[in-house]
Amino acid sequence: MGHQYFDRGALKIKPLSSRASRVVIERDCILPDTKPIPLSGEKYDILHQTVQRIKIARSKKKSVVLAFGAHTIKNGLGPVLIKLIEGGWITHLATNGAGIIHDWEFSYQGKSSEDVRKNIQKGQFGLWQETGFYINLAIVIGGYKNLGYGESVGKMIQEEGLDIPSLNELKHIIRTKIDDNPELVAAASDCYYTIKKFGIKSGFMNIPHPFKKFSVQAVSYKVNVPFTGHPMIGHDIIYCHPLNNGAAIGRTALRDFLRYASSINNIEDGVYLSLGSAVMSPMIFEKSFSMAQNISLKEGKHIQNHFILVIDLAQISSDWLRNKEPPPDDPAYYVRYCKTFSRMGGKMRYLSLDSKDFLLNLLHSLEAITKL
Repeated sequence: MGHQYFDRGALKIKPLSSRASRVVIERDCILPDTKPIPLSGEKYDILHQTVQRIKIARSKKKSVVLAFGAHTIKNGLGPVLIKLIEGGWITHLATNGAGIIHDWEFSYQGKSSEDVRKNIQKGQFGLWQETGFYINLAIVIGGYKNLGYGESVGKMIQEEGLDIPSLNELKHIIRTKIDDNPELVAAASDCYYTIKKFGIKSGFMNIPHPFKKFSVQAVSYKVNVPFTGHPMIGHDIIYCHPLNNGAAIGRTALRDFLRYASSINNIEDGVYLSLGSAVMSPMIFEKSFSMAQNISLKEGKHIQNHFILVIDLAQISSDWLRNKEPPPDDPAYYVRYCKTFSRMGGKMRYLSLDSKDFLLNLLHSLEAITKL
């Protein structure tokens, strides 16, 4: 006896323009020249150490990876991230599915973030046409064109549209490539299904993004700095839309994971910054680091001189600060980002600090050393 599945086609999905949004990017963004709050004592020492490690890493062409939760984008810090990218200090950015969505909504309509409590009661939370339609379509097209998750959305924003293949092109791929390139055939089949089901015309689909200068994804795509998306099925509002395609999500997200793992493979003498990400960042890091260490050991080497800085608002147990793992009967043991990163070797430091205060201090400190 088969299980029943929810029919997303029966949903009433409203235009994004009808949604009240809490954050307006032109009004609420944090500009790079905003004066940061001064740090002192141990916080200043950790910042200074981080800056020096980034300087060394870049001089050696090693990875400087910034992984962050969605609030970094949602709280208007995109312009600061863009400045760090353009300055050449960050070599890879990684975020979750919500970070991808907030960045896209800002670039498309200049605002993002809805009232979850209010909209849940109206059965309307997350059910917005343009967000679900365009992001999902970009991922389906990107899956076919060998792009990653973040790259697919960043390309759409930067180019202000999508190149939609014709059904005839896709049918040709499906019929002729099944033996020598079945992976391409699978992606072409997903693309064919989506285009046909939703009556999408081939050719360039113009999608204006009047606020794309605020998009971290678009700038990353433009300057060829990896911006990877690491989603989990069902976590994001785009899964509510009927155009959502799980195979395309998996195809593009796996490419992004492998791109991210490639950056971690270059982390010896490098820097890893984990900003406001309680689960995503530590989880993808430990698997990628294990693979990188595996390859390193095969080559007679050992990754051990990497620097990890974890930034979050929580005040953590003194055990973690002393690099001592609490016992399992201590609730502090279950702080995932401390438990994971403390086991990764190298040097780990922790800052209890707001993402705005950290990123502004980091940017200004890095800019200061370039003037010396």
